[in-house]
Amino acid sequence: MLELTTGPIDRVVLLAAHCDDLAIGAGGTILLLAAARPDLRVDAVVLTGGGGPREAEERAAFHRMCPQADLRLTVLDLPDGRVPSYFDVAKDAIVAARESGAGGLVLAPQIADAHQDHRAVGEIAPTVFRDHLVLHYEILKWESDLPAVTAYQPLDRATMRAKLAVIQESYPSQAHHDWFDDEAFLGLARVRGVQCHAPYAEAFVAPKTTLGIGRSR
Repeated sequence: MLELTTGPIDRVVLLAAHCDDLAIGAGGTILLLAAARPDLRVDAVVLTGGGGPREAEERAAFHRMCPQADLRLTVLDLPDGRVPSYFDVAKDAIVAARESGAGGLVLAPQIADAHQDHRAVGEIAPTVFRDHLVLHYEILKWESDLPAVTAYQPLDRATMRAKLAVIQESYPSQAHHDWFDDEAFLGLARVRGVQCHAPYAEAFVAPKTTLGIGRSR
């Protein structure tokens, strides 16, 4: 497959409705970004779980994914399942991430997600980050809402193993879910890998991109 590269990335904005969304949907990509640029500037906003054990889990996960990053992690305490009712608060938090000077790559949930909280974050992201590359990640769960993806980030086996370790070691509160196991995460990642000729992959929806076809470097 023809690879379209972003070039070096030194800043990224990570948006999520819940603690663990980013690790599940884009943990491998975050690991690769952090490995390529250990001092990566990361502005992460998570809208629920603040002030309790879920926030502690999220902070532990980010420590594992990007231990040397210049990290600004904000975890709000909006009620789970009610994010659309707090639209102004959610959008203000996401706008604050943009105004902090964060760079051109934004990761957010896909906008066709069946979970209303995920969908709200995904819908807000491109309205705030109009001049950024916004990649919408998918989140494996029980709903049948996986999107028709348009972009892939290949993952080698070592990166996939590291992603699984982050998920399993950082989020013990989620272990009771029947979908929260290595077999499920590996299955989706392997399918996405097959689709892009890689061992594993994370997949994204990229609704708007600008190409530099034919441009000299």
